[in-house]
Amino acid sequence: MKKQKIIIDTDPGHDDALAIMLMEKSKLFDILAITTVAGNSTIQNTTNNARFVLDLIESEIMLYSGAGAPLKQKLIKADVHGDSGLDGIVISKQEKLTNNAIDKIIENVINSPDEVIILALGPLTNIAQAFIKEPSIISLVKSIVIMGGAINVPGNKNRVAEFNIFVDPEAADIIFQADIKKILVPLDVCNDVFFTLDDFKCIDDLKLYKIIYDMMIKYIDNIYVFEKTKGAIMYDPVAAYYLINPQAFTAVEMNVQIETHGKLTRGMTVADKNLWSEEEKNVSVIQSVNKKEFREDFFRIFNN
Repeated sequence: MKKQKIIIDTDPGHDDALAIMLMEKSKLFDILAITTVAGNSTIQNTTNNARFVLDLIESEIMLYSGAGAPLKQKLIKADVHGDSGLDGIVISKQEKLTNNAIDKIIENVINSPDEVIILALGPLTNIAQAFIKEPSIISLVKSIVIMGGAINVPGNKNRVAEFNIFVDPEAADIIFQADIKKILVPLDVCNDVFFTLDDFKCIDDLKLYKIIYDMMIKYIDNIYVFEKTKGAIMYDPVAAYYLINPQAFTAVEMNVQIETHGKLTRGMTVADKNLWSEEEKNVSVIQSVNKKEFREDFFRIFNN
């Protein structure tokens, strides 16, 4: 069976790291590239972290670094991942920055028209820049799965905005305006999917377990400080899982636009919830995930 072609655009990040592992270890996909973007930490750190993860799971996926800053504002880094982006792990290797992620996104989409799904786990800067540089690829991307946004729950960066969208709302606006199939996996779904430290004991590989355990101690501590959740929230693994088992999810079609100017609402994913609205639906918004299936599949894949 032919494997689905995927580009993972990401800013590792503890949960990004788990999502990369989940996608690669599932053996279900032809992962054409991992492209890094500044978000959870600097572009140097997110690229270092991506290389660390790939080396950890002995993966040969191509890695390309991308945007070091949002389109129109300074980078605002995440708190929950620590200064390095992978708090709890000491990474000494400095990965050389290729600075060509945008070109590689364009190249891979053109080489495989209507076949590539982009899994977007960080700010949407790289993808927006690719669309700006080569607009023809918009119609050639099969779909884009976005971890981002907050529809009916508070934001985790301001009152209403989720981090990935907040970091670069102008980039998000370009993506949401684009005529392309979009699946949004928002905080509404992710906030309630988390693992405790004890849960990770289900990982059989002792080397992998030890490193993940060290990462998750810091992540869980930081999550509790900022989110008051006593566990590692699985934001990006949930988005990745949509590609593994879409039947475990429910979704609704909505019109969603990005607020780029509001003093209190910058970065908000503004959903049209009016029943009488005639606005064209532009996003499939995930409403729920079967948490039991997610947990079972997550640890089954990690133990393959």
